[in-house]
Amino acid sequence: MIRCERTPAWAALQGHYQAQGRAFDLREAFAREPGRFRHFGVEAPEVYADLSKNLLDATALRLLLDLARECGLEAQRDAMLRGEIVNGTEGRAVLHTALRAPRDAAPLSPAVGASPFGDEVHGVLDAMLGYAERVRADAGLTDIVNIGIGGSDLGPRMAVQALDAYGDTGRRRLHFVSNVDGQDISPLLARLEPTRTLFIVASKTFTTQETMANAHAARAWFVAHGGRDVNRHFAAATTNVKAAAEFGIRTTFGFWDWVGGRYSLWSAIGLPIAIAVGAEHFRALLAGAHAMDRHFASAPLAQNLPVLLGLIDVWYRNFHGFASRSVAPYHQGLARLPAYLQQLEMESNGKRVDREGQPLALATSPVVWGEPGTNGQHAYFQMLHQGSDVIPVEFIAVRTPAHDLAEQHRMLLANCLAQSQALMQGKTAAEALGERTPTAAADLAPDVLARHRSFPGNRPSTTLVLETLSPAALGALIALYEHRVFTSGAIWGINSFDQWGVELGKALCNALLPRLIDGDTRGLDGSTAGLLQRLRL
Repeated sequence: MIRCERTPAWAALQGHYQAQGRAFDLREAFAREPGRFRHFGVEAPEVYADLSKNLLDATALRLLLDLARECGLEAQRDAMLRGEIVNGTEGRAVLHTALRAPRDAAPLSPAVGASPFGDEVHGVLDAMLGYAERVRADAGLTDIVNIGIGGSDLGPRMAVQALDAYGDTGRRRLHFVSNVDGQDISPLLARLEPTRTLFIVASKTFTTQETMANAHAARAWFVAHGGRDVNRHFAAATTNVKAAAEFGIRTTFGFWDWVGGRYSLWSAIGLPIAIAVGAEHFRALLAGAHAMDRHFASAPLAQNLPVLLGLIDVWYRNFHGFASRSVAPYHQGLARLPAYLQQLEMESNGKRVDREGQPLALATSPVVWGEPGTNGQHAYFQMLHQGSDVIPVEFIAVRTPAHDLAEQHRMLLANCLAQSQALMQGKTAAEALGERTPTAAADLAPDVLARHRSFPGNRPSTTLVLETLSPAALGALIALYEHRVFTSGAIWGINSFDQWGVELGKALCNALLPRLIDGDTRGLDGSTAGLLQRLRL
């Protein structure tokens, strides 16, 4: 495979950026292109995207599409969807798309063929959803506690909150414990009753340090407070059935080594989602994701939304030099989406070598961060509008709310529209000078005050629009982000599916743990030795 920076399209993009791209002005673009909104609007399953406020003209878009073709994006995509070994450092296929394919589904595209592992996937899915329905029907279980970390926590936690309107939270409460810090689980246990609580231990290997520490704490609390039937009150999403049985759990649901942690909410890891919203809505979540899979697999590149978003990410990261992206969902249900996307993108594409292990000559994953609007407006939007760094923003708007506070929803949507408009339009010092001077600033020279009150504008944003935050729409939105991350990673020529960067800290932690007991600091650097002595109990 040819490295992206060695392609003709990359050189052409560099030339175009120097000649026109770096000076591109959105305000001028809208003035000379009356149809810009229509031209840069993209329809995908459950999601409409307005790309018109990006620093992108027709030439840049054409060259980015050329780059995708020259890097073999379509061939890389099809190889992943066919189940080929695309995670080379771990020797694994990457088939989270198989988890949401309907039984006997038609091929995603002629180049991909039938979805593999269909019988196995649906066997586990049917068993897991059957169990979820039995839990939902058990009036004696009022609290469900999911114990996991990383992909075993972020995905289910985000989805359960997002789909709150589809749950029956009046009958049961869903809780999530992830941090090894005892302050995470201890206050929760104090509010629970053992006989009315179900614990789900989510760990593929049943060895994850943080998860197992919390699982053992939960079991000890359960027994100490009169709990007797561990099997009824504990279930597991794991492939290590033997270890789960030794723990006392016989109700287990497995998954496969081709399911990466950050892509696992579609698998048995999604059990808390299924308990929260029921089997029908969980299947709708899968169906929405599958519809986006089909779009990604078969839509022409120029109308393929995950591809276009991934290419814009490359354009911003490698040509404009933008180092981060802010995600601003204007829906409180999506409050945990930025945290979920941090793992999805930064764990996937935070790499410094290519698939052959050679150092990269270019930047990869941006920093992904954000908060729901309108909270973010009263926190970090100051920096977005007037800070020294240009940070692209991704707005997510939901047209129809799940509540009946129509006026507040209109206010929310107006804020969303206003923020993207303000980022683009800005306000000149001359415009600020013509405004009424605030009384508190009357002693400042008008031109000085005007400079403080001016906004540079021309700051890019994308707006994604959902009709409702339904299970299908959420599934499509998550799958959209998954395939977008794949696209940029494929262009950069990196392995987006391993996460060796997580391992070193874990290994050092295991070595330091006994030292916190015995105080041995031999062989440690001065800082670690000093801190260890200060932190010992």
